[in-house]
Amino acid sequence: MASHRRPKQTNPRSTAVLTATAAAAVALSTQSASADPLPDPTKKGVQAQVDRLYEQATQATEKYNGIKEKADALKKQVASLQDSAARKQGELNELRDRIGTVAAGQYRSGGLDPALQLFLSEDPDTYLAKASALDRAGDRQTATLQQFLSQQRALRQQRGEAAEKLGDLDAVQRELGRRKGEIQGKLREAQRLLNTLSAKERARIAEGEARANRASARVDLGNEASASQRAAAAFAAAKSRVGMPYVWGASGPMSFDCSGLTSWAFRQADVSIPRTSQAQAGVGTRINSLSALRPGDLIIMRTDLSHVGFYAGNGQILHSPKPGAQVRYESIARSGMPFMWGVRIG
Repeated sequence: MASHRRPKQTNPRSTAVLTATAAAAVALSTQSASADPLPDPTKKGVQAQVDRLYEQATQATEKYNGIKEKADALKKQVASLQDSAARKQGELNELRDRIGTVAAGQYRSGGLDPALQLFLSEDPDTYLAKASALDRAGDRQTATLQQFLSQQRALRQQRGEAAEKLGDLDAVQRELGRRKGEIQGKLREAQRLLNTLSAKERARIAEGEARANRASARVDLGNEASASQRAAAAFAAAKSRVGMPYVWGASGPMSFDCSGLTSWAFRQADVSIPRTSQAQAGVGTRINSLSALRPGDLIIMRTDLSHVGFYAGNGQILHSPKPGAQVRYESIARSGMPFMWGVRIG
């Protein structure tokens, strides 16, 4: 026979606990829904990608600056060689006219001097080596011909050097164009990512940059003595540029990239330093400790040495940090870039 048991009675106390738990869960759910939403991880990811692209763009900018510096030097060399070749061609033309006048006179009088035959031959160098008749030419005429041949050889050499430099310049300019395209591509991608954010989020990011720029005006630099008189003059020039925008490849006076600011500032102090952060890292006296830095020292940042600024005192850097930012003071510790070493100039 089947067993008939009475259903187990529900404990009123247990029911009360379950009911209270459910009510609490509903209350928490309601509170969560009405509270400020948690940060959107997608938005955080976009900001991180944009920051990384800006970092890559500034790194590529320093490479661009180095190549541009090389291109500018090659342009000067080519121009100098071409000017020199033009002067030599003018001198050769004068010598040719003088020799031609003598040759015409000798022809009218019944013959050409062997030395003039040398000049008019298709292969003057070979003729000069073989023509014993040159001894019969007058010393003055021989010297003129020797001068002509020497300058002719020098002209050929300079034209060859100019052609070689032009080839180098063409290759460097192609590389310059490639680097420029790389930078512009990264900046376009950063802007594309920013455009995926809402207007509110973009405004929040812009306000963050604005706050950083405003905070720059209130920074406490302490009263540390400058590294040197020249460094003090360069640092003073850089301070006058606070608020100027970052523009890649720019070297002042109204916009700057990082090494553009430092090289411009030292030019105002009548000191010439290299254009790129990597090259600036190798000049002057190296300062390996942050605590040993003094205002006006250069600060080299990132493991690839792709960022540079001025030590401003009290743990601050004065620099042109990135696209979308201005020349400003910033805490070295909060810059997000590792300190490599300082450089003291002057």
